Amino acid sequence: MTILFDNQATRTLLITSMLAFALISCGGSGISSHDGPPSRQVDVSNIPDAVPQQTQRSKYGNPKSYVVFGKRYYVMPSANNYKERGIASWYGSKFHGKRTSSGEPYDMHAMTAAHKTLPLPTYVRVTNLKNGRQVILKVNDRGPFHDNRVIDLSHTAAVKLGIKGTGTGLVEVEAITPGQSDTSSAATTPSYPASNTPATVGLYLQLGAFVSSQNAYQLKDKVNLALSASQAHISKTLRDGQQFYRVRIGPFTNTEQADNLVHTLKQKGFEKHRIVIE
Repeated sequence: MTILFDNQATRTLLITSMLAFALISCGGSGISSHDGPPSRQVDVSNIPDAVPQQTQRSKYGNPKSYVVFGKRYYVMPSANNYKERGIASWYGSKFHGKRTSSGEPYDMHAMTAAHKTLPLPTYVRVTNLKNGRQVILKVNDRGPFHDNRVIDLSHTAAVKLGIKGTGTGLVEVEAITPGQSDTSSAATTPSYPASNTPATVGLYLQLGAFVSSQNAYQLKDKVNLALSASQAHISKTLRDGQQFYRVRIGPFTNTEQADNLVHTLKQKGFEKHRIVIE
């Protein structure tokens, strides 16, 4: 069982009630304020990236679907062509040495990560969109079970990507297929080829996308009325020759700001949204 470092609810793979009880007993349930970095400083530059390799799927980590906190998640049949942008968080000492959803012990010093739906294991390239740093990780755990988080990183991975201090970061996650021609070179690329100049990327909440401009403006006006502020706006885009009108709020200066607004929107009845990073 694992938990988000940014003080969010526990995440674990519930396969059977008996296994669920065992996993929950490892780390407790609810919100944790006791996770953190290792007690001694570790030179992460000496820790290599994960090396993609052909491995059998985890016996326990890949049910067709599972439920956590009332929400059902469907495990992807394949990681081929998976690429997604989103918010990364990290977890550390609280679950060091405890069982992950794949059955392996969690090692906060290893180059691993947790994902809600990728097959276990899957190897991924994670890029910090703010500074260009990249790492290769082995996904061997489930989570993070929190709105608007796409991946949960080991402590070492978070340090290498430069998001340890902030707790979260804007990333792109891309699955790597072992045996592809670029896999070996990608896996041996240093983890610190970073730019000192932050890239310009924006974090948005997208509340809907419509072919009809009228529907988009109706939603925009409804959201702004509920928030008593002109925060929602319309962003136009062309997709396969079709123009869409997207209702968005942002860009946000940090993920906490976005999280707080999501909470407010849910209280006012706006449940549907997705994170967009551009």
